[in-house]
Amino acid sequence: MGSFSHRKAGALTGRDFRWLWGAYAVSVFGTWLAFDAFPMIAVLVLDAGPAQVSALAAVGPAVGALAAVPLGPWVEFRRKRPVMVATDLVRCAALLSVPLAYAFGVLGLGQLLVVSVIVAAADITFTSASGAYLKWLVPKDQLLTANARFESTMWTATMLGPPLGGAAIGVVGPVVTVVGNAVSFLLSALGLARVRGREPQPAKAPAPGWGELVEGWRYVLAHPVLRALLLNAALVNGLIMAGAPLLAVLMLGELGFPPWQYAMAFAVPCIGGLVGSRLARRLVPRFGRRRLLLWFGTLRACWPVGLAFVHAGPSGLVLIILVELGLITCAGAYNTVLATVRLEWTPADRVTRVLSAWSVSTKAGIAGLTAFWGVVAGVAGTRTALGVAGVILLASPLLLRGVRRGRRFVEAA
Repeated sequence: MGSFSHRKAGALTGRDFRWLWGAYAVSVFGTWLAFDAFPMIAVLVLDAGPAQVSALAAVGPAVGALAAVPLGPWVEFRRKRPVMVATDLVRCAALLSVPLAYAFGVLGLGQLLVVSVIVAAADITFTSASGAYLKWLVPKDQLLTANARFESTMWTATMLGPPLGGAAIGVVGPVVTVVGNAVSFLLSALGLARVRGREPQPAKAPAPGWGELVEGWRYVLAHPVLRALLLNAALVNGLIMAGAPLLAVLMLGELGFPPWQYAMAFAVPCIGGLVGSRLARRLVPRFGRRRLLLWFGTLRACWPVGLAFVHAGPSGLVLIILVELGLITCAGAYNTVLATVRLEWTPADRVTRVLSAWSVSTKAGIAGLTAFWGVVAGVAGTRTALGVAGVILLASPLLLRGVRRGRRFVEAA
């Protein structure tokens, strides 16, 4: 027991955390390296039309989220590291089937859809298991720092991955980034296998039933702070992601921005994610979790409406970069605090189910709002759809009233 306590006390400088962080870094970089690889393959290799590409982007993650629902309770009562290794290997194998089928000339849209479903379900399962594992590995007073490191790593990968992936696609073709993503999951599995700490055996699983499937949602909806945070996340993430393809259509089509400027408009602002995650670490001790959730949750909602005023030329590009920089800086700080509070205020025997329910809810929200906003854009126009999404986002901080009322929950976390 003494050695275990000592290991946890220095968790962030210890070998196990470094391997966990490294595994995350390589896998998230691979994911962003292959950003939009499937739509590109569908268009460039399979000559798919807009409806097919939209279905691939929306249906795959939505079905994957549905498939992940029963996996949350199953993972809850198992050691998390073996589950993380297994899901990495599943994602690796599923993705490698794409270049293999392409090499033999049998790749089809149906296979891309199936792989998309498998990867989406494995993503949610891995995320829920890794959150529970992090809560076990890292002591409570170091969770904020750990989450800040993961958040900054994610934004670094977001900044570097797509431009490098785009360059690789231009030289070798769209399938190469899928191979890179598959290899990143293999390397992640190997890194996780190097972690030495052995988790305690979880409690025996209860009899399967409907109650276990919805336990994650039941806990979140009964908790005033977590309920408010989930509802806000589903709306804000959904509307932000729903606007991404519309902005691409506006920039690359109507406004005539070249692809390299489009890529730069989203790569450069990712610096804000690094700034935001560092701000969270510095500001929480001074102002507290509750204030930062309210402040940054409100500030991040103020930026997207500016995208409705995007215009052609250098000043239009600068406007997009400034809007995205402000949004991502606030999101980087907010997400760091959110991830910490969510882990701190979820009992260890429910973490996996809560994180699984959270991921399923937000991914379903993104899929639904993306599909709906495509219809809105078709009826009212792309710029109008972006403006409506921005106006609704301005009202999203109202969903954080539970955080305002739940002061004792957040500050005590």
